[in-house]
Amino acid sequence: MNMARVRIRRFVRWSETVLLVLSWITESSFAFSLLSRRSPPSQVRDRVLQSVSSDRSRLEWNYARRGQSLLDKTKSDDENDVPAIRKPADSVNGSSDYFFKSVTATPSFPLAAAKRRKMELMWCGEDFCKDAIRERVVGDNNQVMLNGPATGQVAYAWWKDNDGDDEIEETLLQAVASILFLVRPGDDDLMRIAADTVRELEDDPLHILLDPSTAARLKHYHGVDQDNICLFEPQPTPGFGSNLRPSEVSSSIPYPWKTNPSVANPPHGEHEAFPDLICTIGGDGLLMHAAMLFQGPIPPILAVAGGSLGFLTPFSKEEMVDAIRVSLGMLQLDGATATKNSALVQAGDTKVFPPNMPSYPYEPLLRHPQLRCFGYDSRICLSIRMRLECRILNGQGAVRARYNVLNEVVIDRGSSPYLAALECFCDDVHLTTVQADGIIFATPTGSTAYSMAAGGSVVHPAVPAILVTPICPHVLSFRSMVFPDHVVLRCYVPDDARAEASVAFDGKHRQELHRGDSVQIQMSAYPVPTINRMDHSSDWLGSLKQNFNFNTRPRQRPL
Repeated sequence: MNMARVRIRRFVRWSETVLLVLSWITESSFAFSLLSRRSPPSQVRDRVLQSVSSDRSRLEWNYARRGQSLLDKTKSDDENDVPAIRKPADSVNGSSDYFFKSVTATPSFPLAAAKRRKMELMWCGEDFCKDAIRERVVGDNNQVMLNGPATGQVAYAWWKDNDGDDEIEETLLQAVASILFLVRPGDDDLMRIAADTVRELEDDPLHILLDPSTAARLKHYHGVDQDNICLFEPQPTPGFGSNLRPSEVSSSIPYPWKTNPSVANPPHGEHEAFPDLICTIGGDGLLMHAAMLFQGPIPPILAVAGGSLGFLTPFSKEEMVDAIRVSLGMLQLDGATATKNSALVQAGDTKVFPPNMPSYPYEPLLRHPQLRCFGYDSRICLSIRMRLECRILNGQGAVRARYNVLNEVVIDRGSSPYLAALECFCDDVHLTTVQADGIIFATPTGSTAYSMAAGGSVVHPAVPAILVTPICPHVLSFRSMVFPDHVVLRCYVPDDARAEASVAFDGKHRQELHRGDSVQIQMSAYPVPTINRMDHSSDWLGSLKQNFNFNTRPRQRPL
């Protein structure tokens, strides 16, 4: 009997050794669990650590309970990482259940650094995800960094032939150069300036597009009748406007930039080419009118000041002709030309500080100030002005109207004596209940319009954001908010509202909102590119100081 017991003990010890080797070689949690059931935790720990020490390797111990332990053998990507020894702890309250506790200590034997898990980033919309564009993960500690700013100064230049063939370049200009003139109606002085400009551009290789009313006025009152004048008749953009049919637009498309980009405007009038440039001679309202004409893609706009405020019109009437030629690539400026040209002067004529700071010792930090000249080195700076795509949906979800707006969409109480009652949502998450005269959804361009008058923030035109500003709210805590440009905002007129509401798009196309109707607001895929005289920051800050007297007060005398 004693001999049989000795043989059984030898067989058990031999089987334990075999299981230990199997658990080490195959990293089998099953073999390790069998071994742990036969031996106390302390003996298992000693044997495994002894095996690890002899093999001069690294084991990573993860948390486990009730004997289901797991060993992961890893390698390191970085030999400079400090390893951490993870060893099993003693049993808790004498129970056979035990777990592994992580401790950091100086290893008693050489260990290879552990391989760390790597984090990956992606940008997710409502129904898709893709690799991150702006963000990236670097280092072994999964640090999140940005590749650069979200937006920057945008510029364009006309394509040139690599061989420098002047004949080819002239042929290209004749084939593509076209400009649409929009003049503020009812202003005889601006119409005279437009007539002089068209005469001066008669010998240039470009097509001049005019609407029938302007063309008739220039012909009968100013004698302008040239061969390069073509009629421009605005055509409705498919999928935009009022009283839309269900086949024209789908309310289930959350991201307009995923749609087919072939919704560009059809040929206008007699001239089949899409204009390369729009020149507006008037005020800010005329620029918004141009944005309404082109509900889809829109060419760059060169805005000439001819109105009362001119916040968005950086060019003067005297420099209009040269600015048109530079914008169309027909006139190139170098340093000498820019210095001698009195119409398009370099950045030195822009006032950096308001009148209350005449003695501030400021010196420009730019090494080459001439680079900020308009059109220097064939580069034209642009402000890519975001637009909002707005849809009116009835109670059944059908789209009644769809517009792209440059400034803001306003939902108010209209002619009702009651406060507007609206339920607002952001990405289908309830935002707030509005009880006010109305609410404004504005773009950064519209932040200096109705939104600013209602107490909203002033936002740089390059910031990708949507502003939400209440109009006379009947609470003290409803403040103006700023949302990222990827969100979808929705305002709903509840069934128990006291009265109906009203909505207007850039002050036009006012429509009634019945109970159950909603307005959906999101970023449009078609921005409005406006040409900068300097750059987007200089033009914007200059307009703030000149038109709004931004932060101007008498300067204090020195002590």
